[in-house]
Amino acid sequence: MPGISALRVWWAERPPAAGAAVMATGILSVGLHLTGAETLSRVALALTCVAWAALAADFVLRLLGDRRRWAADAGSPGALTAVAATAVLGTGFATLGGRTLAAALLALAALLWPALLVLVVWHWRRRMPGSVFLCCVATQGLAVLAATLAAAERTAWLAHTALVLFWLGLALYGLALARFDVREVLEGGGDHWIAGGALAISALAGARLLVAGDGGLYLWDGDDRDVLRTVTVVLLVLDLAWYLTLLVAEAARPRRGYDMRRWSTAFPMGMTAVAMLSVATALGIPWLTPPGQVLLWVAVAVWLAVAAGAVLAVRADGGDA
Repeated sequence: MPGISALRVWWAERPPAAGAAVMATGILSVGLHLTGAETLSRVALALTCVAWAALAADFVLRLLGDRRRWAADAGSPGALTAVAATAVLGTGFATLGGRTLAAALLALAALLWPALLVLVVWHWRRRMPGSVFLCCVATQGLAVLAATLAAAERTAWLAHTALVLFWLGLALYGLALARFDVREVLEGGGDHWIAGGALAISALAGARLLVAGDGGLYLWDGDDRDVLRTVTVVLLVLDLAWYLTLLVAEAARPRRGYDMRRWSTAFPMGMTAVAMLSVATALGIPWLTPPGQVLLWVAVAVWLAVAAGAVLAVRADGGDA
């Protein structure tokens, strides 16, 4: 059938960065849960599972059937979406109570993370696109999931591991920032938003660590908690500064038309909303909740627009979705 053939061609041409679609959908599931929209949250989680399964199948098939292409893809920054997408899906299950499956996904993501991180960083160059920040996103994704499970299972070693990943993620953000081509703010096709999204997921990791520390476990002393609290707030503020900067840049230099990299716009927008909602709860700042809810529905609207563009691209027989 022509439609099936077009879909196969389209899927075969997907770069590893297509995992951003899984990340964008998964974080919306988490955000919708935080706002009480349980039905929509579960629908989004189901869609995330389907997309993740397709991503995982593609990862394995390329590894077994086209080692040369797999090696080339594994060295690109987008390869780390495999780790980040797995961690986001695990966080979705952990948030909705599926702790066993979340733990399995954490183990899988942790297994993939070191090898892919080394390969990606080894291939860094000067003037990188926004995808360079995926090194931070993948690391903080592990921290978020580990901290979420640590709080739910009251597991101290997991919380301490998440804390190490949190600080490592911030260090990687600094290294990525030095490689980022700032011209992407005005010229990027969508993945430049990860510059802010990496800070958003870092703030979310900080919030989840604070919740884990408040759960009856003695994880760190008062001074350490104050430092973590301050860093989390600063990360959220910096993320919001990026958010506003990128919105202004989009208005000043509109990038019309559909681009697959727009999934990497939807994800940071959803992550910013979830970070704001989570920080509001973890730090007891209730006035952050209303703007967080507004940003969540903005992210839902953007996700719908990107998904519509992807469908139209598939119908156009192999468009860049």
